[in-house]
Amino acid sequence: GKILCLAGPPGTGKTSIAKSIAEALGRKFYRFSVGGLSDVSEIKGHRRTYVGAMPGKLIQCLKTTGTTNPLVLIDEIDKLGRDHRSDPASALLEVLDPSQNSSFRDHFLDVPVDVSKVLFMCTANDLSRIPGPLIDRMEVIQLSGYDVPEKIAIADQYLVPKSMRENGLMVEVKREEEEDTDNGEEKKDEEVELEKSKKVESFMSEYSLGEDVPKTLTIARSAIENLVRWYCREAGVRNLYKHIDKITRKLALQIVAEKEGATLTDKSARKSDTWEITDENLSEYVGKPIFTSDRLYETDPLPNGIVMGLAWTSMGGSALYIETQGIKRSLDSEGKRRGGGNLKVTGQLGDVMKESTQIAYTVARARMEGLDSTNSFFDDFDVHMHVPEGATPKDGPSAGVTMITAMLSLALDKPIRNDLAMTGEVSLTGKVLAIGGVKEKTMAARRAGIKCIIFPSANKRDFDEIPDYLKEGLEVHYAEDYSTVYEVAFG
Repeated sequence: GKILCLAGPPGTGKTSIAKSIAEALGRKFYRFSVGGLSDVSEIKGHRRTYVGAMPGKLIQCLKTTGTTNPLVLIDEIDKLGRDHRSDPASALLEVLDPSQNSSFRDHFLDVPVDVSKVLFMCTANDLSRIPGPLIDRMEVIQLSGYDVPEKIAIADQYLVPKSMRENGLMVEVKREEEEDTDNGEEKKDEEVELEKSKKVESFMSEYSLGEDVPKTLTIARSAIENLVRWYCREAGVRNLYKHIDKITRKLALQIVAEKEGATLTDKSARKSDTWEITDENLSEYVGKPIFTSDRLYETDPLPNGIVMGLAWTSMGGSALYIETQGIKRSLDSEGKRRGGGNLKVTGQLGDVMKESTQIAYTVARARMEGLDSTNSFFDDFDVHMHVPEGATPKDGPSAGVTMITAMLSLALDKPIRNDLAMTGEVSLTGKVLAIGGVKEKTMAARRAGIKCIIFPSANKRDFDEIPDYLKEGLEVHYAEDYSTVYEVAFG
């Protein structure tokens, strides 16, 4: 009956979840990707009059699985193609409608086929690219990115053993099944939970190192923590797995070279005397860290006109500085100031963010009038606003409050403390509106050593839902109007 759509960043396990659901339900699993698909015939089949005609993916799925109720995963549904001849998204409307798909008619078969027993699941990265009528037929489940403890646990329990098995460093240990000596007595709930936790802990113990592999070979937790923090900051774990795989491949090469007495190049040769990979010798295997620091400015307070905001990107959350600088206007031939109230913005900002800068400038000037009517900064100076890392495209309205605070800090000549970060869209009257990605932004703030965060009051429910260990040690303020942000930042 229900069509589920798992939406989230790449590498967060959407396809794996669908496979696990099929296994749990005891159904056959069939996956097909519709990314870049622009031909309706791939879904509804070709008419038999054409040479090389064949049925659509749905009929092929029923034929391959040999059952009427498989779990069908339609992958990358947000990347459906479209051309002047056909629109596959419209063809999927019939397939994904529980009230219509009991008599689905494939062009090749040309007879009604009942696909109402099929459990459909879809995956997507960006819901905004899915047509409205199509998303209306689906029940959307949002998957957020993994935080640092979650990534470390996944690497420890799954990615490291998997990579070691695939590269021949670990082999499966065959064990005889232990006989049940409970004499029919039911186990207590505590014992069942204890057994479950032991199974997770002994995941590694089901496999042992190969015969020629040194017994001291391990990837330490400190190395995995460093990988997560300084190499793999994206929302998913795909890149983390690539780095772990790189380590295990190089280890396998070194073991074989030492056994065969072969000489390796300086880049591949083992430089340390130990087989344990720690944070100290990690760079020998994966190179220098990609990310070096979370902060652009270490001084406290920050220089005037600079404020830290929080952004949500495909990598998860990140700290984003807003920089402003005043440019004194020159005098014309009559001795009067040239121009009036100009704002220049740089940093490869998108259209929405550019509009946000204009709103922020207007609100800042209006607030300045109320705070100090004698201050003529905005009349005497043009303002240049820049968002660092100019090669990275940026967009979205959530930096509104940060931009206003940066401009007021410049105009009032008051610095902002360096452990404060803020996020929130702002309206022309100074209302602070809700934003997205609260969990990711909180994680980014913790990573940058932030102690105080300002969120819009509409996001209080989102912040309450995130795990307690992410909230620990944070001072959080909720703003409904910009005046609250001003009190926290300058008060």
